[in-house]
Amino acid sequence: MRHRRSVAVLVLPALALPLAACTPDQPSPDGAAAALAEGIARADVSGVAFVDLDATTVQDHLDAVLEPVADVEHTVEVEKLTVDDAEDGDAQRATATLAYTWDMSDEAAWEYTTSVDLAFVEPAEGEDGPGEWAAVWEPDVLVPDLQDGDRLAVERVRAERAEILGADDASIVADRPVYRIGVDKTHVDASGWESAARDLADVVGIDADAYAEQVAGAGEKAFVEAITVRTQDTAGIDVDDARAIDGVAVIDDELPLAPTREFARPILGRVGDATAEIVDESEGEIVAGDTVGLSGLQRQYDQQLRGAPGVSISVVPDGSAEDEEPVEVFAVDPVDGVALSTTLRPDMQVAAEQVLADQTTPAAIVAIEPSTGDVLAAASATAGDGLSTATTGQYAPGSTFKVASTLAMLRAGLTPDSTVSCPETITVDGREFQNVPGYPADALGDVPLRTAFANSCNTAMIGQRDTVDQQALHDAAASLGLGVESDLGAPAYFGDVPTDSQGTDHAASMIGQGRVLASPLAMATVAASVSAGHRVSPVLVHPDVQSVADETPDAGDLTEDEAATLRSLMASVVTDGSASDLQDLPGELGAKTGTAQYDDGSVAHAWMIATQDDLAVAVFVETGEGGSVTAGPLMHAFLDAPNH
Repeated sequence: MRHRRSVAVLVLPALALPLAACTPDQPSPDGAAAALAEGIARADVSGVAFVDLDATTVQDHLDAVLEPVADVEHTVEVEKLTVDDAEDGDAQRATATLAYTWDMSDEAAWEYTTSVDLAFVEPAEGEDGPGEWAAVWEPDVLVPDLQDGDRLAVERVRAERAEILGADDASIVADRPVYRIGVDKTHVDASGWESAARDLADVVGIDADAYAEQVAGAGEKAFVEAITVRTQDTAGIDVDDARAIDGVAVIDDELPLAPTREFARPILGRVGDATAEIVDESEGEIVAGDTVGLSGLQRQYDQQLRGAPGVSISVVPDGSAEDEEPVEVFAVDPVDGVALSTTLRPDMQVAAEQVLADQTTPAAIVAIEPSTGDVLAAASATAGDGLSTATTGQYAPGSTFKVASTLAMLRAGLTPDSTVSCPETITVDGREFQNVPGYPADALGDVPLRTAFANSCNTAMIGQRDTVDQQALHDAAASLGLGVESDLGAPAYFGDVPTDSQGTDHAASMIGQGRVLASPLAMATVAASVSAGHRVSPVLVHPDVQSVADETPDAGDLTEDEAATLRSLMASVVTDGSASDLQDLPGELGAKTGTAQYDDGSVAHAWMIATQDDLAVAVFVETGEGGSVTAGPLMHAFLDAPNH
């Protein structure tokens, strides 16, 4: 075992160069000491004089020792200089104390001192001048206890990446077992590298040409990863088939992952090896091989989650003695990442994703707790190509928007019992609008607003376009949270209701079409606001966000009286209208269906929003038959799920 050695007092050996006796004409050693400190700091001692050594030899030694820390900001200063009294005939000597400071991180510096002897060297025979001070170079001038042949080793100590947590600090993202599958070039001769790469590419379903090129370009002893899969869910990849390929290795490992491959994937994002771009942008905080967030919340909150790496610096012996081991001379402990708290309820998120599992078109379910604004689930169907349809989708909300239209009518003086006209069609500036196919005939004609709302009469809503101008429509939607930015803590689209629509554009706005846009998150917020009795601001990531119950309502915010009326109207949709399929569910229920034609009108977005006690939900399917037919069964399945 190697132990730290004490710094020995240096005794000058007999020198080949003549040493001058002390005289009043000798220069001070200050300049020589300062030049040495500056040269070490700049890693360039070419202008420094040394006793018995040339500067090139010292430079080579300095470069070899300090190479692992060459890029670290540092200073070397003369802390103290002592000139020894010389007796008659003795050489003049001095000792300089050098103070080193290496800025290993923003919070930690490696600081130490070393000493170096200086000797005054008399001019060589035939040379003029008073002579000069030269440094007596020893390895421990650079680092205490350093001996000939010793080197420094710097090890980056990774911090523990923190988890992403759900509601009540439930673990969402944690280390879970995976297989890393790839070609290990040490397991097969060079002649077999290409065939191994191509065979493996076929098994795991990646581009064979690109992977073979990647393998060919890697080092001779490299492991070239093709894919990483969960041990418990290999995504249809036969790991045994991969193992059977000569030259392929399957390595057991762990990665921070969510409970399932689909679990909130577009929102949580991915974790993996830092890309070259991320390394470049980090300005030294991240190095190749670091595990970082690559997308979603993992990327957005990467600095918080990954923490800060530590560092260990050791003196590595030259290997001449078998029992010598590296000696750590400086260390900074890593600072582990801080967990990210979200509001997602894992059981509810899984339930939502199971409901959407068979969808072949982009679809989403968003569930919000009205009393807190917490987003409990934000599920997007896999058909959305990795996009978070739930939070960032932009679609016409169709008749679910009639909650806002009706609020504007209530503010204009109408009540649920006010009579409105619901004809089969209505024409505005030459454009004909009609009700959805299958609209009940007994709900046509002059009917109470409650009946028109329950059955989603388009023509009745459009017929009130002169009672409710576009600005009033916009303001009513904003009172429900639609089009209002929120401190969600994640990227989101909160919707848009224009203020300048006129004519047919305004008419279309009354039924949630035209230029009106919303995300499933935004429409779940509308339902949550009705349930809560005030405008709700949804929250997905804590902390730094207060419950909306603690907020001061803005001017024009939804009132409890308005919300109570809307709750009554939404209850009518379940008891007497287009969401009657929800009647067998427990709790206090309310709903609104929606259908929004797009393209040439032959296809439609299908919507339903609903409330059940302290839960507000939006269901969306990009292409469906209609709110009742397509979104309704999904809503029923989610509200009936045992884990919601």
